[in-house]
Amino acid sequence: MVPVLFFLATTTPPVTNSTKEEVQSPSPHILPAVLVVSLLMVIIALLLWYCLRLKNQRKVPITSVDKKIPNGILEEQEQQTVVLLPRSPSASKTYLPIPLDTLEEEYRLRSADDGKLFREEYNSLPGGYTQGTCEEANKEENKEKNRYPNILPYDHSRVVLTPIEGTPCSDYVNASYIDGYKEKNKFIAAQGPKQDTVADFWRMIWEQKSATIVMLTNLKERKEDKCYQYWPDQGCWTYGNVRVAVEDFTALVDYTIRKFCVQYQASDGSKTPRLVTQLHFTSWPDFGVPFSPIGMLKFLKRVKQVNPSYAGPIVVHCSAGVGRTGTFIVIDAMIDMMQEEQKIDVFGFVSKIRDQRSQLVQTDMQYSFIYQALLEHYLYGDTELDVSSLEGHLQKLHNTSSPGDRLGLEEEFKKLTNMRIMKENMRTGNLPANMKKNRVLQIIPYDFNRVILSMKRGQEFTDYINASFIDGYRQKDYFIATQGPLTHTVDDFWRMVWEWKCHSIVMLTELQEREQEKCFQYWPVEDAVTYGDYTVEMKGDTLCDTFSLRDLLLTYVPEKQSRLVRHFHFHGWPEIGIPAEGKGMIDIIAAVQKQQQQSGNHPIVVHCSAGAGRTGTFIALSNILERVKAEGLLDVFQTVKSLRMQRPHMVQTVEQYDFCYRVVQDFVDIFSDYANFK
Repeated sequence: MVPVLFFLATTTPPVTNSTKEEVQSPSPHILPAVLVVSLLMVIIALLLWYCLRLKNQRKVPITSVDKKIPNGILEEQEQQTVVLLPRSPSASKTYLPIPLDTLEEEYRLRSADDGKLFREEYNSLPGGYTQGTCEEANKEENKEKNRYPNILPYDHSRVVLTPIEGTPCSDYVNASYIDGYKEKNKFIAAQGPKQDTVADFWRMIWEQKSATIVMLTNLKERKEDKCYQYWPDQGCWTYGNVRVAVEDFTALVDYTIRKFCVQYQASDGSKTPRLVTQLHFTSWPDFGVPFSPIGMLKFLKRVKQVNPSYAGPIVVHCSAGVGRTGTFIVIDAMIDMMQEEQKIDVFGFVSKIRDQRSQLVQTDMQYSFIYQALLEHYLYGDTELDVSSLEGHLQKLHNTSSPGDRLGLEEEFKKLTNMRIMKENMRTGNLPANMKKNRVLQIIPYDFNRVILSMKRGQEFTDYINASFIDGYRQKDYFIATQGPLTHTVDDFWRMVWEWKCHSIVMLTELQEREQEKCFQYWPVEDAVTYGDYTVEMKGDTLCDTFSLRDLLLTYVPEKQSRLVRHFHFHGWPEIGIPAEGKGMIDIIAAVQKQQQQSGNHPIVVHCSAGAGRTGTFIALSNILERVKAEGLLDVFQTVKSLRMQRPHMVQTVEQYDFCYRVVQDFVDIFSDYANFK
């Protein structure tokens, strides 16, 4: 309350001789006025004090405990400094390598009690700047080159640039050599370039003969600059003496690949140009860790494939060059160790590389994510196939050496059905007010990717619909997987289509199957029908070979705005079983993709009855076939596994799983040119 006292002291007039008489015998009108004014002043003073206090509170740095999300804890709180987590006093404990046959059990033990043992292990790692000096990084000329003043390279392991004549300290860049599993200086861990260090960054890449850049941050996160864009979007740009030209660009759901032609322009003539590939992982959340390690493992495999054996160190950077950067390097090294020694030593390896750059692997959440990724790799391995090997793989999956053997296909599918359904992440769908909106009680969307509708004014729980966003091959949230509308959820269905700007609906069930209603008819047979605020008008109905194609005009009545929606209704997929052949599925997927290209690639609504079995199979096939066309590769197992992490029971039966393989084989047979397009 000090501000209040001060304010009153400076605003109340002093009592002088000339005013004594007025004070002793106040006028009946003045006294109430003085009281009112004084009261107002007190209120204003209190408001000012409260605002000042609120402002100061906002300046308090956020810690990992303050901010939690479903994906994990604060990952890199990088404003002016990187917040380093408090350390345990008992940092002398060491942890032995873990044999692979005990990895699953060790992971389970460490994960118990909200990851208590992971935190203990992480806090026992060596920390701080105890392994060397940072004199070069602390020189006055170099201080501005550091993105964060408390993340600095050691003198003994820093990357030293060729000095520029007449420019003091021009040999400095905030980057450190890091060993791989057995390969010395396999990586360079660097901070994300600042605007005034981009030329140094490219000079480093040229001088170190690096052919691969791994980028693990986005340029901006939570409205904060994390990294300056050090490449041109198109054409070419010169950074210092290095000319960088864009050669190629591929955007996928978890990462983007950019290929650059890089040339050093020296005074005695330009050097021979080189190809440098940047792999930019875009699915690491602002803080925390990726929800699943599947995308990171695919990304890491691509990095290994892309990097030539003759090249210099792989340059890895996030924003500070310690958290995500360290996590990536450790996963790479431990997968190599797995294959070589049938064991892993995460603790020992992180301890070792922290001698080369302080704070590598920045949080206990990142540390446990390393184990999660290694367990994923150990349990499921590499299930990716080249299209040319598909036929042989299918024969292997369907082959049994004796009558009692289980099919390899069944064993593969069983691994998927053993995945845990995260019931604790289905709270919204299980609320009493929302239960009646679910067609099947076992198939409820997860909270982290459910489709959220706008809340109707004064009506609670009207933001819920049984629908989940599902990632496509190139685009996040490319599909909406949903159930067939119920009588009382048709309004919500059309509200979802309108609010999320959907132009395509794929229906994979009949209205009735085996004398049971599987979906309410949500479109008119002819003319128009109104559902809540939306009117749906039939504009055309065409029967193709295996599906009906309906053009529907959807109008939002309050604003008199309309949009054309194309309805693809696939026939011939029984509730139990699979379609008789795969060509019809290939045709409808192609028709939907064509419609998407013409309408702007907004989410595709896909539904069967419950929105899981046939829905999941259609989405899996859409993603698999798109990858086959683009890369000549497929991974049915990981595609379905990823879908099941986004919505329970996606691809529900072993027959549907087998159908995914068979449709790809049909696709290759029909379009044999695609078999050799890599």
